[in-house]
Amino acid sequence: MNDTDGKKPLGLGGTSRPGQVKQSFSHGRTKSVVVETKRKRVLVPKPGVPAPKAPVAGGPTPSGDPSKRPAGISDAEMDRRMAALRAAKVRDVEDAARRIVEDKIREEERALRVAEAEAKAKEEAEREEALRLKAEEEARKLRDAETREKKKEDVRRPAAGKPAPAADPAAAEAAASRAETKGVASVGPRKTDRDRVDRTSAADRDARGKAKGTDDARRTGKLTLTDALAGEGGRQRSMAAMKRKQEKARQKALGIHTKPEKQVRDVQLPEAIVVSELANRMAERAADVVKSLMKMGMMVSINEPIDADTAELVIEEFGHRAVRVSDADVEHVIDTVQDAAEHLVPRPPVVTIMGHVDHGKTSILDAIRHTTVATGEAGGITQHIGAYQVKTDTGAVLTFLDTPGHAAFTSMRARGAQVTDIVVLVVAADDQVMPQTIEAINHAKAANVPMIVAINKIDKYEANPQKVRTDLLQHSVVVEEMSGDVLDVEVSAKTGQGLDKLLEAIALQAELLDLRANPDRAALGAVIEAKL
Repeated sequence: MNDTDGKKPLGLGGTSRPGQVKQSFSHGRTKSVVVETKRKRVLVPKPGVPAPKAPVAGGPTPSGDPSKRPAGISDAEMDRRMAALRAAKVRDVEDAARRIVEDKIREEERALRVAEAEAKAKEEAEREEALRLKAEEEARKLRDAETREKKKEDVRRPAAGKPAPAADPAAAEAAASRAETKGVASVGPRKTDRDRVDRTSAADRDARGKAKGTDDARRTGKLTLTDALAGEGGRQRSMAAMKRKQEKARQKALGIHTKPEKQVRDVQLPEAIVVSELANRMAERAADVVKSLMKMGMMVSINEPIDADTAELVIEEFGHRAVRVSDADVEHVIDTVQDAAEHLVPRPPVVTIMGHVDHGKTSILDAIRHTTVATGEAGGITQHIGAYQVKTDTGAVLTFLDTPGHAAFTSMRARGAQVTDIVVLVVAADDQVMPQTIEAINHAKAANVPMIVAINKIDKYEANPQKVRTDLLQHSVVVEEMSGDVLDVEVSAKTGQGLDKLLEAIALQAELLDLRANPDRAALGAVIEAKL
């Protein structure tokens, strides 16, 4: 079958021009379409028949007359087309009216912008004109002032140049001789009258001087006895004040009146200082120092002491530098002798026994010295720092400092740690690390001295030295049995167990320190404790 199935194309007859269009698709498929082109039918009026008239607007529409309607269009379609045409005409009219209104609005806005620009330009021009007139007026005033000054100078110069007319003595003598020859004697005022006139003129001068003020004489720096006695009882400036005023005026005239630059000082600052002494060392007024302290919230007077930290804040506020000094600096100044190496010989180490109260510090020393010092102390508690020197069986000499272990003797333990070479920390095996034990550890670390741990009371049944070593780990003290570098010895002051090992450990530590001193030089020591 072909595409037309043997059917002829539909048509209305008449002259037509049939044709065929061939379409090609993918995969080789094709399709032929028969196309028929028809000509538009032209109606030719017959002779003798009048031509139809054009439809009039507002009159009957072609839809009313089927003969004047295009072929194939129904009445409803024709009405819809006519309604669409009328709506299009209405829209065109509305669009034209809207365009006219928009153009008018744009013109008004353009005119408004132009008016604003012109007003702004006019305002700028008026401002510039006003500035120019003001500048011209100031220049004119300046020229007038210069002209007036120049005229004053010109008038002042000739007046100063003209000499005062001197009296002619020859003319005066001639007039007197003429008067005598004529017999006319010049009658002068009597003496009393003359004195009265002199006194009156003097009083007038004094009145004028008082009206002018007594400060004029003082301003000149000259004061006579008469002026001083004749002065009224009011308060007047002294000569020194007048001289200072004149000196300031002279310096100001020469241009050297400048404020002196503040001098920055190094202020020696002890642990405590009196406010007046601090002001004196800074070269500042004591009132200013007190005011600065009041601003910090400290209500002090000039005779009250303040601590070093507060004084340092005050010194920095006044722009100076604080130099901290302490009592120990005196020892550094004294210790200035340098000993030669060949003069140094080994010296005994200073060993300080430290630990908690009632852990057996003095008992260990008694066991080493074969004495009973602990029984003589009040309550069996050491009250003071004790110093002992012990000679061991090997011949080594050791110096021991026995410090109190009670909490009330913190300063004594600190002093003992500052002058020692080795610290022996005594801890009871039946107890644990206590507050004074921790304090002793801190003192030893602050003094940077080696430490030996003596675990005492090892003879007791409840003794647990391993617990003591574990507790010391919490305070960064690692003994040798715990793979550390701190020596530890288990001792018993009651039975004497381990004391020889403790002395050997102290001697070994002293050899590692290599302590030496010069016995032939002037002695230098430290006061551990004093009593009045």
